Amino acid sequence: MPEHLILLAPSANRVYAADAPRLAEAELRAMATGFELPDADVSATQVAGVDYLALRTSDVLTESALRVLSDLSATHAIFRREDDLLAPVPAQRRAPYPSDLVTIQKYQGKTNEQWTRLLLNVTAAATRAPGRLLDGTLKVLDPLCGRGTTLNIALSLGLDVTGIDLDSKDFQAYSAFIKTWMRQHRLKHTADESNLRTNGRARGKQLRVEVASSKDAHKDGDTQRVTYLSTDTTDIDGLLKPRTVDVIVTDTPYGVQHGSHGDRLARSPLELLGRALPQWQRLLRTGGAIGLSYNRHVAPRDELAALLSDNGLTPVDGPADEFRHRVDASIDRDLVVARKDA
Repeated sequence: MPEHLILLAPSANRVYAADAPRLAEAELRAMATGFELPDADVSATQVAGVDYLALRTSDVLTESALRVLSDLSATHAIFRREDDLLAPVPAQRRAPYPSDLVTIQKYQGKTNEQWTRLLLNVTAAATRAPGRLLDGTLKVLDPLCGRGTTLNIALSLGLDVTGIDLDSKDFQAYSAFIKTWMRQHRLKHTADESNLRTNGRARGKQLRVEVASSKDAHKDGDTQRVTYLSTDTTDIDGLLKPRTVDVIVTDTPYGVQHGSHGDRLARSPLELLGRALPQWQRLLRTGGAIGLSYNRHVAPRDELAALLSDNGLTPVDGPADEFRHRVDASIDRDLVVARKDA
């Protein structure tokens, strides 16, 4: 039975690093199911005292299967075991932009980048067309995007992405960052800020970015689009077209305060989701999925699942607590994924 070993990248977050191997194993199981890897057997293992994630399959891995392994949130390198030796396997990543797009921003309350990538991967794997994640056609929405970790993750994968957040300081911080970053990397781009209005009603502000990873990509029309709407995520009717999004991924309010987020993050996530989910659900294509990161201290899992079900979404079952991990004394983090089947 062919066996591949995945060497996990070190996490800059000390607390997250302790749980990273277990979370990566759960992520690979979800990806193996969603992408239908042949008879995949996933387990943690050690070679010469070094921790790896092992994947055993009934057949040789296809190129698309190698793409799945390459795109795991914590993959650092891939090897094929040959008796007592490990043969390096070239990673098959779609990574058109420099990695500092994701890592350079530092601020209080920033969500760990590996966790954000994991949430996107697991949610995409639950859709009816998970291959969109690999070919760059997946349309992503983060309706509580803050300073844009999800936006940058999606852009780094060559995906079009939309973010929504009411906090004007976060909007301005992200706008300043992405414009500066694109100029510093001398990327062909446009970035336009404007007032957001519908039927004469002021709705906030918007940032629309179109960028190409190279001059050749720009000539070929191979560009990515980032849209940031600075508006109330519970009042977005008329701002985005229905059934145009493949995945919705976001951090729900954790019930703690981080800098400028104050009032928004102190609100109950269940109260917020109760008002927002009907609008978010309408944006999802049939077969699309939503993935929510949440704090179990303030949002019981069964109540979240009930809210998703009440809004026409089918929670995706998985082993209990497989993604649960401690962030700090006030945050016991987990995720829940649901699909729009009709």
